[in-house]
Amino acid sequence: MPLLTRITGPRDLDRLSLEELTQLAEEIRTFLVDAVSKTGGHLGPNLGVVELTLALHRVFESPKDKVLWDTGHQSYVHKLLTGRQDFSKLKMKGGLSGYPSQGESEHDVIENSHASTVLGWADGIAKANQVMERDDHVVAVIGDGALTGGMAWEALNNIAAAKDRPLVIVVNDNERSYAPTIGGLANHLATLRTTDGYERFLARTKEVLERTPVVGRPLYDTLHGAKKGLKDFIAPQGMFEDLGLKYVGPIDGHDLEALESALTRAKRFGGPVIVHCLTEKGRGYQPALQDEADRFHAVGKIHPDTGLPISTSGADWTSVFGDEMLKLGKEREDVVAITAAMLQPVGLDKFAKAFPDRVYDVGIAEQHGAVSAAGLAHGGVHPVFAVYATFLNRAFDQVLMDVALHKCGVTFVLDRAGVTGTDGASHNGMWDMSILQVVPGLRLAAPRDADQVRAQLREAVVVDDAPTVVRFSKGAVGPAVPAVGRVGGMDVLRAPGTGTPDVLLVSVGALAPMCLEVADLLNKQGISTTVVDPRWVKPVDEAMAPLAERHRVVVTVEDNSRVGGVGSAVAQALRDAGVDVPLRDFGIPPRFLDHASRAEVLAEIGLTAPDIARQVTGLVARLDGRYDRAGAEVDQVEAARD
Repeated sequence: MPLLTRITGPRDLDRLSLEELTQLAEEIRTFLVDAVSKTGGHLGPNLGVVELTLALHRVFESPKDKVLWDTGHQSYVHKLLTGRQDFSKLKMKGGLSGYPSQGESEHDVIENSHASTVLGWADGIAKANQVMERDDHVVAVIGDGALTGGMAWEALNNIAAAKDRPLVIVVNDNERSYAPTIGGLANHLATLRTTDGYERFLARTKEVLERTPVVGRPLYDTLHGAKKGLKDFIAPQGMFEDLGLKYVGPIDGHDLEALESALTRAKRFGGPVIVHCLTEKGRGYQPALQDEADRFHAVGKIHPDTGLPISTSGADWTSVFGDEMLKLGKEREDVVAITAAMLQPVGLDKFAKAFPDRVYDVGIAEQHGAVSAAGLAHGGVHPVFAVYATFLNRAFDQVLMDVALHKCGVTFVLDRAGVTGTDGASHNGMWDMSILQVVPGLRLAAPRDADQVRAQLREAVVVDDAPTVVRFSKGAVGPAVPAVGRVGGMDVLRAPGTGTPDVLLVSVGALAPMCLEVADLLNKQGISTTVVDPRWVKPVDEAMAPLAERHRVVVTVEDNSRVGGVGSAVAQALRDAGVDVPLRDFGIPPRFLDHASRAEVLAEIGLTAPDIARQVTGLVARLDGRYDRAGAEVDQVEAARD
């Protein structure tokens, strides 16, 4: 009987011998490769933390002791050891989340999968334990990549202020976040990895000196008293100890005995301790180890034996942007690129290969990236900062006060905008078009297809006196959606027939094909519809109000929160222009969305063509006094199409 099937909770590990634990580690790696190859997910990071997770759960008593994960994509082993071994629907609707989830288990605490937050959480929980006089332990597991985030150092500064407040910080150092970790911290950790540790040196010195008559012990005491300078000479740990943090390590993150010993000492210490563990991302799976890009950080469905993808889709939004950036780089020497530790995921790898001196990886530090971009723009170049839409939230103040206030020509390219689905609540890029509405002077584009990504990126980098934003969706980009005309700066995607049109349908970004489908359904109900793509949704095009005035109803459809989004901006523009036309806005409701496929999430929140057509038909019917049959008629049309 496999050992893994006998593990229903962390305490089941207590009775296993070292030999059995080693066997269990291999079983877990085999399980992960087999399971994740079927569903996709974060494979490489979890293969690297098997022994570390085993040791954590043997030394600490979760859920009484809080084991916190940053960023959470390395929690698959934790899930397996806390009773969750059905990975058949990982990241799918009704299945396990790809991150810790309070709804799944009492062993999970932090659901937010944005990096560098765990130390702040740990600081707060440790303080609460102190106030409530609890003897619970707090363990924060943070990757070396997440330590490049400024929030981590803000937290460390606070953690170190209380010398008697127990808190264990485990640095999972695999030299990588997505790709190899960069920056001064990475260099410091690299030095620690390759330096013979102070504690071992001091132990050997003590052994020799204690055998030396007369002067041996006094000399040892003198050396020990001068340990700060000696430590800096032997092993440059001083950065941590200057903060007041006890440092233990580096520890082989795949040596169970060494891990348990180090964690046990840290647990007993009674104050803040850093345990520095060296792990290997992708360990035990040769295809991952041979992947120099990111060690199979995240994979789709793959062949488990080879690691090759089972199927390939067409061009995706990210690659379209990446190819166009490469062309821009060749045409304009002043165009530079910025990434926050995600060079390949945001499509800047080709640009970086062609122009290595014009790309800046700032680490997981979006705030710094935005301010640095302002400085670059002030210096006469045009920075393009490519980042996931959900992560731009972290740099809002810098976009507002550093880039926009100073009228800096910076282009922000937001990947994974709108509903992304399988990565859950914290990865949906559903807030950017709302929070950016309040930024004076900012211009925001939402391309509907690959051609518009190329065109609007080029339009954005021409602007040198204000921030520009280009946002696009996740996954494969569909076929081109041609325009049949233009009104002001807006593309007309469908023009009504003769007579007064009923509905002006404002289609935002990648939802254009669905909006055309809505127009088809409305047409079958005798409701004439104009479909326009504003292209630039902020500011609202001046031609919008007069165009809306020629219609009976205005409908906006966006892959963004309804609160403060494009629909709200259009409504305000119509009010300001004195245009009194009923407006119905469709978008994402103001709630966090559970993980599921993009299509399933859109269906759940009513962002489908039949749902929208049904409601618009009802709205028009109310104007005509014939509301009662409207919804049923749309259902009949859709059923006939099926």
